[in-house]
Amino acid sequence: MAGAGWIRVPVGDDAARWATRGRGRNVLFVVHNVTAATRLLDVLPLFHDEFEVQLLATCPGSSAFEAGLAELLAQTGVRVMPWEQAVTTPVALAVSASFGGQLWALSGKLAVLSHGIGYTKRLATPDTRHPTVVGGSERSDPVFGMSPQWLLDEDGKPIADTLVLSHPEQYERLRTVCPEAAPTAVVAGDPCWDRMVAARPHRDRYRRALGLGRGQRLIVLNSTWNPESLFGDGGDDVLPSLLPRLTSELPADEYRLAAVLHPNIWHGHGPGQIRAWLDRARRAGLTLIDPLQGWRQALVAADLVIGDHGSVTYYAAALGTPVLLGAAPLAGLAPEAPVYEFVRTAPRLDPTRPLRPQVDAPPPQPPGRPAEFVSSAPGESAARLRRLFYGHLGLPEPTEPARLEPLPLPPYEPAVPTVPLLVLTRLTASGEVAVTRYAGPHPAPEGDGEAHLAVHEDTRETDRLALADVVFRYGDADDPRFGSPALWTAEVLDRHPYCALAAYVTGPGSCVVRTRAGALLNLTAESGADADPAGYASALHAWVGAGKALEELFARGLRVRMGRSAHHVRITPA
Repeated sequence: MAGAGWIRVPVGDDAARWATRGRGRNVLFVVHNVTAATRLLDVLPLFHDEFEVQLLATCPGSSAFEAGLAELLAQTGVRVMPWEQAVTTPVALAVSASFGGQLWALSGKLAVLSHGIGYTKRLATPDTRHPTVVGGSERSDPVFGMSPQWLLDEDGKPIADTLVLSHPEQYERLRTVCPEAAPTAVVAGDPCWDRMVAARPHRDRYRRALGLGRGQRLIVLNSTWNPESLFGDGGDDVLPSLLPRLTSELPADEYRLAAVLHPNIWHGHGPGQIRAWLDRARRAGLTLIDPLQGWRQALVAADLVIGDHGSVTYYAAALGTPVLLGAAPLAGLAPEAPVYEFVRTAPRLDPTRPLRPQVDAPPPQPPGRPAEFVSSAPGESAARLRRLFYGHLGLPEPTEPARLEPLPLPPYEPAVPTVPLLVLTRLTASGEVAVTRYAGPHPAPEGDGEAHLAVHEDTRETDRLALADVVFRYGDADDPRFGSPALWTAEVLDRHPYCALAAYVTGPGSCVVRTRAGALLNLTAESGADADPAGYASALHAWVGAGKALEELFARGLRVRMGRSAHHVRITPA
């Protein structure tokens, strides 16, 4: 008997009356939460072009992190049915990337994949009352996905027909801790890892998508969920003090900050709350990476990851990216798992010391090669998993090779700092202007040069506009809201009598500036320049402030050094 919310097409009591194609085999994706969905979306393309398969999805309702899942499933366009209908619907194959819920009640074959680096974390089953102990105390919680409590039903039989592993190391652990489930194990690699490795040739594109310039370093802050993580407040709670120090101690044009947070953080606390907690850091240039589509590209692009004991940090180390651990709890990890040894030996971020020397020259990474334990079959997960799935379905495999989707190119998202910037400038004997900008809020490290204040017109700190030496903004040259760059710059200088220069950034390498003396100028960087043109405006302000003539620049241009790169900027009257 149909219940509330039950679907009628392509399955249901009277589906044969309404379905256009109803003779195929049903494949059910069991999606516990957004985290598990990321791995299931990795393997979804393995069923593309298969007319003998009807894809369906359901949520067992056992996860505390179901927020965001309905919207995600709606985006896939796969038909979603309530769990109560799913357990009464004949399916040939059910695919899950997590445990929990009454998986044993599903019909057909059940294949369970890991949604991280194998199975590494301890987690009490929903039907136990083990307390979650923090602070380094021993805990007796079973290892998620690698213990009888998670793998066997009430009769002591394996819940899954196939437990997909990525490495024989996991199989050896399985034989020891739960020999009853060992016959169900299949080593099939890691599709998430394969997609990242295949994307490495596009690293420069991912960096450009984040607005990274030549010589600029990308630092990714990564946190798994739970109170002991980098984002959590159950340990030393370093993140609230770390973020303002990073933006205060690292020059904005030499470093780019991005945060990759576990989907359970995003959807457990709410995206709005995450943005609220990280508001100033975001306005200082931190980018929040999409936890579903963008985190792998960010790892490929990163120069350094400040992370914790989660899978993403281990993936970064496997990619060969230097890692510093801002949180390193061991109590919640399986001691036999490779991640445990990695967390035990990986270098730590020392919050009591200056940050820049640590991120510029991180200590040697732990011995061993993390990539070896991510997958024993790199590049083969698509073929192995499709063979497994089609075997369960009783269908012949397609003749075309099995392929995973390439990682998409993220949208262009450069840093747009709207907090007031402290700018240090220094004129060299050769006529070059060195520009170093800091986003605060703490005092900048001691350095040579003259200081001035540059403020985005849309800053929330509107009181600082009255004190700004340079006011800038970004926009299209023909944006009718501002009239024109010439009109906007005149209005800014009229509105802020203590402002010495107004700059309207019109593109990646160009801006229009007006000086207090009335000169309206075009600043255009040479081809290939990739620094923020607002920095060129600060260099021009320093030139004029030093009593230098603009006419000298008309002939030879202005050479601006920002971080590790120098840029030649052409100056012409507008």
